[in-house]
Amino acid sequence: MAVGLNVPESLLPVDGMRLATVEAGIRYPDRRDLVLIELAERSSVAAVFTRNSFCAAPVTVAKSHLDVMPPRYLLINTGNANCGGGEQGVADAVRCCRAVADHAGVPVQAVLPFSTGVIGERLPTGPIETAVPKLFDALSENGWLDVYPSKGKKSGA
Repeated sequence: MAVGLNVPESLLPVDGMRLATVEAGIRYPDRRDLVLIELAERSSVAAVFTRNSFCAAPVTVAKSHLDVMPPRYLLINTGNANCGGGEQGVADAVRCCRAVADHAGVPVQAVLPFSTGVIGERLPTGPIETAVPKLFDALSENGWLDVYPSKGKKSGA
């Protein structure tokens, strides 16, 4: 994260995007650690991924989902990188995508997962799945500052 930046007082909405963040309890209590970004239908996206042969499960899943269709939702968790978990890590990433997809009524490939945090521990999918309805309830075109990590706010995202 960049240092020495001041937290803006406001950020303007971007047409076709809504954001939400909630406390899912992925690693720490009382910390916003789960973000959902909704993209309008027919949005164009670009993605850049590591070229390292060893990559985290969310990278593997995001690449495969992008091969099928453009995303409608980006699901971002902090506290657990879902890296080094092998096939189980991939299954956990897909499970989280499916929770969003089922709630939104879209194919699972329309959801891209992103994770950051501790490496080598299994991603706790239960708290993420439980938090998905709360994310949808909180979606807002003005949700930028809630997602913006800043001093004084308990945000991990």
